[in-house]
Amino acid sequence: AVVAGYGDVGKGCSTALRGMGARVIITEIDPINALQAAMEGYEITTMEEACSRGNIFVTCTGNRDIIIGEHFAQMKDDSIVCNIGHFDIEIDVAWLKKNAVSHVNIKPQVDRYTLSNGRSIILLADGRLVNLGCATGHPSFVMSNSFTNQVLAQIALWTDTTNRYPLGVHVLPKKLDEEVAAAHLEKLGVKLTKLTPVQAEYLGISSDGPFKPEHYR
Repeated sequence: AVVAGYGDVGKGCSTALRGMGARVIITEIDPINALQAAMEGYEITTMEEACSRGNIFVTCTGNRDIIIGEHFAQMKDDSIVCNIGHFDIEIDVAWLKKNAVSHVNIKPQVDRYTLSNGRSIILLADGRLVNLGCATGHPSFVMSNSFTNQVLAQIALWTDTTNRYPLGVHVLPKKLDEEVAAAHLEKLGVKLTKLTPVQAEYLGISSDGPFKPEHYR
C-alpha cells in the first residue's frame, strides 16, 4: 500500500494498513514527517517510484495533484485508489475520466476505469473522502471523544467568570483534554497508574493533572 502524506491522517492510515498486513510505502514532502515515518520502519520514496509498486493508494495530504495521469499509467492492473485527505483534486479524477477507454460502475462508490494500456484503476468514492463515501465516517467511539470535547468546551465557556477566553479561537486546555480521555478509558479496560504525592512533588505537578504542558501533543 502507498500512503501519500504522513501527517495525522497519514499516520493513522499507515498504522491501520500495517495492522492488516500491508507493506506500507510513504510519500512525503516534509523532512520531519519523513524522518518520523522512517523511524517507524516505513519505506519513504516518491510517487514516481511507488506508483508501479503499490496495489492500494491512499492520499492524505490536503493538497492537489498527488496522483496524476503519469502515475495512473504505471500502476498495476486493478490498483485501488482512494483519498481520505481533501477534495477530489488530490487524485486527478478528471484525467482518469477523460483518458479511460471504458468505465464500469461496479457498485455505488466503486468504479473501474480501463486505460489504453489495458490496465484498470479501481477508484473509490469518486476520489472524494473515502471514509464518508464508502463507510459511515468516523466510528462512534471517535465521535464520542469529539462530542465530549465540545460539551466540556461549552461548559468551560459558559462558566468562565474571569474572562479567560476573549473573543477568538482557543485550544482546549490540556486539563479538559485529559478529562475527555479519562472519561473513555473504562470502556477500553484501561487502569491508570496514580502518582504518589512524592512523585507529583518531584515533577512539580498535581497528582490530578494536567500532566503535560499546553504545547505537548
